[in-house]
Amino acid sequence: MAFELPPLPYAYDALEPTISKETMTFHHDKHHAAYTAKLNEGVAADPKLEGKTIEEILGMISSQPPLVRNNGGGFWNHAFFWKIMGPEGTTKPSGKLAEAIETYGGLDKLKEDFNGKGAGQFGSGWAWVIADESGALKVVSTPNQDNPLMDDAKDKGTPILGNDVWEHAYYLTYMNDRPGYLKAWWNVVNWDEAGKIYDAAVG
Repeated sequence: MAFELPPLPYAYDALEPTISKETMTFHHDKHHAAYTAKLNEGVAADPKLEGKTIEEILGMISSQPPLVRNNGGGFWNHAFFWKIMGPEGTTKPSGKLAEAIETYGGLDKLKEDFNGKGAGQFGSGWAWVIADESGALKVVSTPNQDNPLMDDAKDKGTPILGNDVWEHAYYLTYMNDRPGYLKAWWNVVNWDEAGKIYDAAVG
């Protein structure tokens, strides 16, 4: 079965003014749709990938051609990205995730490190907060459409938060001000969803 473009879990203008309706429409309907279509091309060309989940494909990505790597990453990353944002997210972390953030050094430090990773990522890529097997948080970045679920990732872990620092994610509103976009992005983080992801990761 072919992978399908997941719908946004909210209206295109729901994240304004942080992320504009125009950006969300373009990002989801054009970019994410293209990653989905090209991933399906790559999967259709390799019978060994038939029936595998996207997570299973990412877990063997080092053996795949660029078509599957780039578009498989783009497909998963964007589906995750939409999910961990929202217009009605909680204003701050709670539960086990809040405890993990305090152990990390506090929310201000997490934001500072995350924004630094995102701003310092050369070219296109992503900034991530990941949880390792012990539940400890780590802030990392990946190039292009790579992510920490890939079998050859430098820093492996379960993504808890992720922000797209490709220019198409912010350029229409922020132009070349990537640090400004990263700072504003925290306004639309869905901490409820991030907490659920963290809870599932640590069991």
